Formats: sequence, structure tokens, C-alpha cells
Amino acid sequence: MTPLSAPRFKRLLLTGAAGNLGRVLRPRMKAYCDVLRLSDLAAMDPAGDGEEVVQAPLEDLAAMQSLLKDVDAVLHFGGVSIEKPFDVVLPANIVGAYNVYEAARQRGVRRIIFASSNHVTGFYSQGETLTPQAAPRPDSYYGLSKAFGEDLAQFYFDRYGLETVSVRIGSSWPVPTDRRMLSSWLSFDDLERLMVAALSAPVVGHSIIYGMSDNRSTWWDNSKSNHIGFKPQDSSEPWRAEVEAAQPYVDPSRPEVRCQGGQFVTLGPFEKDPEA
Repeated sequence: MTPLSAPRFKRLLLTGAAGNLGRVLRPRMKAYCDVLRLSDLAAMDPAGDGEEVVQAPLEDLAAMQSLLKDVDAVLHFGGVSIEKPFDVVLPANIVGAYNVYEAARQRGVRRIIFASSNHVTGFYSQGETLTPQAAPRPDSYYGLSKAFGEDLAQFYFDRYGLETVSVRIGSSWPVPTDRRMLSSWLSFDDLERLMVAALSAPVVGHSIIYGMSDNRSTWWDNSKSNHIGFKPQDSSEPWRAEVEAAQPYVDPSRPEVRCQGGQFVTLGPFEKDPEA
């Protein structure tokens, strides 16, 4: 699927390479670089041609300083990808995000694609249409950590000129599987198109864009992010009849149905018993 106009990099870094979307992007992003450096804390498949595999904890600044050496750009997908207690989210998603940006600054990296999340704005109603400039309303500790990452990206651009495209990823799955995904779905092919556009756009500063395919129904408006050049080509519509037949009724009074964040708005709390 590599576009003829796509740029080619000497070395790209993909963090979170052992995660669900990291595994999707690993073979796809190799087409755009001479060397793809892959990082995760979990075990990964051995390095293939033109690959480097590095196990490194995001919360270790020295490890990030080594990891970012000789890197042209970063696709930062590393960290906790679901809702967890705050003390689990903190090291990888907040301390780790800082370490990636600080190491990128020290190593002279000029662009990061930050895997943010729609859960940054998950407490907005499904009846609202948001632009990327909508104020954050995180629905979870996970969403809160992604809001921090977006603020971090803005700071590193304003202070140091390090550019970022923060991608508020919707639901990137092989196919949409429920009614929420009819609005939030991002196909794997469109995910790749979005990564390439974010890497290719001449000037992005700190830009935010919602990661979604060209779905008929959606809660997000990316028209103010047209400078990134992302043109989705897929849609959830071919699965609509199947999804609606499998899920014929949803109770609109339930918070996970009313809010854009879905079930994330109801997960937790995770507090320990203070009497224990």
C-alpha cells in the first residue's frame, strides 16, 4: 500500500511494538524506512531484515536516551493501553512519556507521532460533535495520562520546537464489532495512512487529530486538521446491518452508552481498602 509520494526515513522508532497496534504497524512501517527500531518491555519477535529489536522500560530515562539515538522520528505507541489503577498507569504513560520527549530533545529528534486516545474526551456526550480543539474531559486514568501526553507535546513544541501529531485513536480493530465502533472505528489500512500523513506533513507544530475512518456516523470533526493530509478510505458502514442485528437495543440512559468513552466511563474505582 506504500504511496509513491511517501517519504523514506533512515531510521524510525516504534515503541509499544509488542502491543496490539504495534504488531499491526511493525510490518507496515518497515516500508517507509531503511531501519525500523522496535521497542517494548514485553518480548517481541526476533529482528528481521532492516529491523532492530530493543527491550526497554519507558520509565528508565537512560534507556530512552539510548533508544532514541540516531532516530529520525518516533511513533510512540508504548505504555499501558487500557484502564488500570493510577499507580500502574503512572510509570509508563506519564513518566515514560516525559522520558521519550526528553530523550528526543536531547537526541535532536524533530517529530513524534503520539498515540493519544479518544478517551481524552470520553466524558462528552455521543450527541456532541467535537473538533480536536475540544477541551479534554478524560474518562479514566488512561485518558488522563493521554491528556498529559498531549500537554507534554505542546510544551516540547513551544519550548524546543519538537513537532508532534497527537492522534486521538478511536477503535482500531480488524472490523467494527459493536454500535459504538460504527462511529469510532479506524481500519488498519487507515491507521497506516494516518501514520504516513503525520510523518509526511511539512509543518505540524503540535497538531491533534482524531483517528477514525470515513464512517457515516461519527462524533468527531477533523476539518481543522486538514493540513496533516489524512484522507481515510475505509468505512464502518459495510458492517452496520450485522452490528445492529447483533446488538438491536442499547439503553440510552446508561453512561457507557450516553458518553463517547463507552465502558471506560464506568471502570474503577480501584482504591484499596483503607482499613486493610
